[in-house]
Amino acid sequence: MLISRTLIDAATAAHLPADDVLFVDCRFDLADAGKGDRDYAAAHVVGAVRADLDRDLADMATPSNGRGRHPLPEAASFSAWLSHAGWRPDLQVVAYDAAGGALAAARFWWLARLAGIDNVAVLDGGWAAWLEAKQPVDGATVQRETTSVHVVFDEAGTVGADELTEGVASGHFLLLDARATPRYRGDVEPLDPVAGHVPGARNHPFADNLDAQGRFRLPEALHREFKALIGSRGAENVVHMCGSGVTACHNLLAMEYAGLCGSRLYAPSWSGWVSDRSRGVALGDA
Repeated sequence: MLISRTLIDAATAAHLPADDVLFVDCRFDLADAGKGDRDYAAAHVVGAVRADLDRDLADMATPSNGRGRHPLPEAASFSAWLSHAGWRPDLQVVAYDAAGGALAAARFWWLARLAGIDNVAVLDGGWAAWLEAKQPVDGATVQRETTSVHVVFDEAGTVGADELTEGVASGHFLLLDARATPRYRGDVEPLDPVAGHVPGARNHPFADNLDAQGRFRLPEALHREFKALIGSRGAENVVHMCGSGVTACHNLLAMEYAGLCGSRLYAPSWSGWVSDRSRGVALGDA
């Protein structure tokens, strides 16, 4: 069953038959890594399983070695999570968080797509939209029947530092930085040891994808804004980054929702880029 491969609204998601949907609770707080688990234990979408950014959607156990603050998990680890969650190819997967998809539902969505899973969507408006729609929640422990899953990540979905450097310098790649403008400009840097951005990168803060209610803006509006940045390039020549490779997935999702498919991720993002102090750093709007 394929209902949506980008976004799904609360009403549509709530009316999916329970046997046909897998809800994934991705709530996470960068300032309090345990908050997502506590929030899930207190209340979650009925039947939802838990996917924690640090524990399930990143490899925090292995030294970073330039892979950034939230290194990508191995495909074997993601396969194990899918197996434990009882994922099947016929399920519509719906991921949600409490940040409009930015932490870390879009990361889950992107990993699933990287693993070849098409029927996965982010709940538009997230947890707040679910509550606003008065859809059912509970705090029950969810135990699903396990399955046997083996996925492989598509390496073409990511870009390494050397390929990125060459592609940006030649103009072949457009690099979009999803961080808030003050961080992109280097005016402030609360998390990483160096402020600024990759030379040649353009800024498209992920928050610009959302309206005042925390829902994604109309695809036509998003298409116009991204095309104004992309110009004549194809979407496959757009590379996304942020601080640690999480909120960049929000721009990937927004582009896909806007019909601009095939862009890629520089997963280490700024935290990985500045781990090598020989790499260039730009400040301001340059």
